[in-house]
Amino acid sequence: MNDVRYSARGPQARLKALGISLPASPTPIANFVTYVREGNLLFLSGQGPQEANGFLHTGKVGADVTTEKAYEHARLTGINLIAVMQDALGDLSRVKRVVKLLGMVNAAPDFTEHPKVINGCSDLMVEVFGEAGVHARSAVGFGSLPNNITVEIEAIVAVED
Repeated sequence: MNDVRYSARGPQARLKALGISLPASPTPIANFVTYVREGNLLFLSGQGPQEANGFLHTGKVGADVTTEKAYEHARLTGINLIAVMQDALGDLSRVKRVVKLLGMVNAAPDFTEHPKVINGCSDLMVEVFGEAGVHARSAVGFGSLPNNITVEIEAIVAVED
């Protein structure tokens, strides 16, 4: 098995090894920007499971979407977050640390596997950024999310100049 997770290679090489091509940074759906930099912190607005062609994955996790499928959606959301990082920084090697993720799951009332869903994004961050991808996190359920998307995830990232 080719474990790129702890490779000494940079994030771009890890993305390539994982077979991931970054899409264009998603366009905001309302009156906000995709990121704000304050000092050495980069605050990323919430992103969802949007494919490069614009298709959004929707549904209620635990009702019409399985935990496993929602994990994939969280991973896709992580790819979109990394695309925003790339847009903001121009070079992913400037990511010093993924500090915090807030993962929101569009969950059925009796759904309890929020952490397993958001692991899709967390696992990706570690695969791409190695130890710098290990982060603090919250994974919570919501009664609804914009456009009925399955997950929304925001991030705080420490950066180097």
